Amino acid sequence: MRGVLLACLVVLLGGCGSDRTRVKSDWEQQNEGRLATEAAAEEVPELPPFPRRENLIEFFVSSASEFKFFIDRSSLAVKDGIVRYTLVARSPSGADNISHEGMNCAAGAYRIYALGHSDGTWVSRPGPWREIPPRSVQRWHNALNREFFCPNRVAISDAAEGLMALKQGGHPWVKPDTAVGGAAR
Repeated sequence: MRGVLLACLVVLLGGCGSDRTRVKSDWEQQNEGRLATEAAAEEVPELPPFPRRENLIEFFVSSASEFKFFIDRSSLAVKDGIVRYTLVARSPSGADNISHEGMNCAAGAYRIYALGHSDGTWVSRPGPWREIPPRSVQRWHNALNREFFCPNRVAISDAAEGLMALKQGGHPWVKPDTAVGGAAR
């Protein structure tokens, strides 16, 4: 008799743990971006080939910056809501600062996975996820987030969509009031 009761209890408790009808709590719904960031925090993607000049697409950041900014078209990828890309920031003297990064659109955050060296090699230094503050000193993250890769905080669906946005000077879904410069296109 005891064994039958134990078996019934196990069956009843097993049904309670089913995820089939699981509904997200209000907190989970409000913090989806944060939860996605935390889930992806440990995943470090395989590094792409080092960027080549012929693969670079320039994008506008600010007329206040003397630097020119580029994305390596061959590195652009989207997986699990994270947009990954290689960023090249070129100084007026021609020196390139290269980093391979990820952007979580739902959370409004970015992460640096690796830094490029002048000898054409990567040094993997995965950093933490960092918030992209509005009007930050690092305006390139704002531009990539708002105008190219995360229109209205929604990640592009694939690399082709991101390349189209870069080539056109911005994503067609960007609302005029969310553009980095704050002006309509």
